[in-house]
Amino acid sequence: MSEAIRMLAMEKNISVDTLLHVLVDALATAYKRRPGAAEEVVVEVNPDTMEFTFIAYDVDEDGNWINERDDTPKKDELGRIAAQTFRQVMSQRIREAERDRKFEEYANREGDIVTGIIQQSDERYTLIDLGRVEALMPKAEQVPHERPSTGDRVKAYIVEVRKTAKGPQIVVSRTHPGLIKRLFELEVPEIADGIVEIKACAREPGHRTKIAVWSNDHNVDPVGACVGARGGRVRMVVNELRGEKIDIVPFSEDLADFVAKALSPAKVKEVIIADDLSQADVIVPDHQLSLAIGKEGQNARLAARLTGVRIDIRGETQPVEVYEDDADYEEGEWVANAETGEMEWHAADGTVLTQAEWNQQAETAVAAPATTEAGDAPSE
Repeated sequence: MSEAIRMLAMEKNISVDTLLHVLVDALATAYKRRPGAAEEVVVEVNPDTMEFTFIAYDVDEDGNWINERDDTPKKDELGRIAAQTFRQVMSQRIREAERDRKFEEYANREGDIVTGIIQQSDERYTLIDLGRVEALMPKAEQVPHERPSTGDRVKAYIVEVRKTAKGPQIVVSRTHPGLIKRLFELEVPEIADGIVEIKACAREPGHRTKIAVWSNDHNVDPVGACVGARGGRVRMVVNELRGEKIDIVPFSEDLADFVAKALSPAKVKEVIIADDLSQADVIVPDHQLSLAIGKEGQNARLAARLTGVRIDIRGETQPVEVYEDDADYEEGEWVANAETGEMEWHAADGTVLTQAEWNQQAETAVAAPATTEAGDAPSE
């Protein structure tokens, strides 16, 4: 009996103590199905000899347990119905113990990364086989342009572990910024060892990511450590993300310097930080303006999220004063042309001007063009 308990515990991957508790509960339930059984019973087991003792009790009108006595059944005395009940309860309790073990195994792994194989995918969610359990990846946690195929091996980030009647439900994500950090931990030993830290991360899943890295050892270049020899380390992360572009910039405690680096690959001429540290006015060479803003404002938007400040960008020759005659052009906004990437002034009256036309029309006029705040929603 003892050997059978150990083998069953090993097969179900649960502890012997847990299995003994399951066995005791099942015996107590089966005992109550026995004809003439007491109202309450406590089953005790000696783990060394595997001897069971049934202590029976009656219950009085006040609910007190009385008349304690030993009512241990002899061999074959439980009966067919009790034996059937024992098997059913035993199977149910074992399943519950397995579910609890799986939940405890993954409950503390929120924020961790897992590798699994895609089982099936539809419009609502994708199921990923993690081995002993399945993970659920809702549509909102999937990268828009990725097309998961059955049998593909993927890495995902655990965002939540729920306890349900059918066992633990593990919710994973491919869009969470934490996935970037965990992937770099796998590929960069300096990050895993704590020598290099990822201080900030801004991501538009499937398109582009910016991370700011810092080294706790002045002899270690944080950017070089993340890039690796000939770009080998960052390439592994990019491949896992199906080609998503990754910009790695050095973190700086000087906010102006950090903003300038965050706008990489554009070259910044000057950064003016507001007194309350909530806004940065950035001046770039005219030929770098489109690069600093990025396609559909993506570069500026990610830089704003990375630094946590509002960013206003303008060219160095762009005038800052407004003539009264040009009041019609004073209100409006700068918008990047979707095809060329060049900035265009969309005036409040519906007029659209290119950079050259705007400068010619306003001569010395008009306000700062590209304004991006941390947290702006990505344009579709």
